[in-house]
Amino acid sequence: MLNLKKLKLAEVEFLQRFPGGFSHPDMQAIGKKHNVTKMVTFAQESFTKKASKDIDSYAENMIKVVSRSSMVSMFEKPKFRDFVQRLDPSEKAFLVKSLNQVLHGKQQAGFEAMIELLDTEKLAKWSLISIIPAYYAPTTEVFVKPTTTKNVINHFDVKDLIYKPRPSWDFYQRYRAIISAAKDEVDSSLSPSNPAFSGFLMMAMPK
Repeated sequence: MLNLKKLKLAEVEFLQRFPGGFSHPDMQAIGKKHNVTKMVTFAQESFTKKASKDIDSYAENMIKVVSRSSMVSMFEKPKFRDFVQRLDPSEKAFLVKSLNQVLHGKQQAGFEAMIELLDTEKLAKWSLISIIPAYYAPTTEVFVKPTTTKNVINHFDVKDLIYKPRPSWDFYQRYRAIISAAKDEVDSSLSPSNPAFSGFLMMAMPK
């Protein structure tokens, strides 16, 4: 769990600065800049169970989400695009099945399968693993941005959770549970989505 005293202090300071939380005009403007609503809508339309039957289209939409996301590094976007486009049909089907499992089936199995495939070209990065789930289920799943995640763990005194660059299911589910518990401790206006809540935490930390 995040340090409750620090979390509540961050809540007070944020709401003093932005009354209404993420409904404040300044925060709404930031949200529009990141196209969050559009990205969520696109992800939810593109990655249904039924959509996974069209492997080429599904894989292409994975590229589109990564390419359009403001949360993914500019360095990782072309590498991911080229990686997916080079996959042979069986590998592409494996990738699609893996993400479909993450979103609709056995999450751990799908998560670990994606890591296994992306790792073949050293692309098992937190941003590439977690970005689509974060858009598809923005109030449930979490986007693990390395710098922000490390700073959250350190600033809010999270015990027994060590960030590592290589993604793992154990870390993901534990971090997700911590974020979920922290949301319950503050005003709901601070968590219209998990990416927004992470933005609140990020703004609460010393620069």
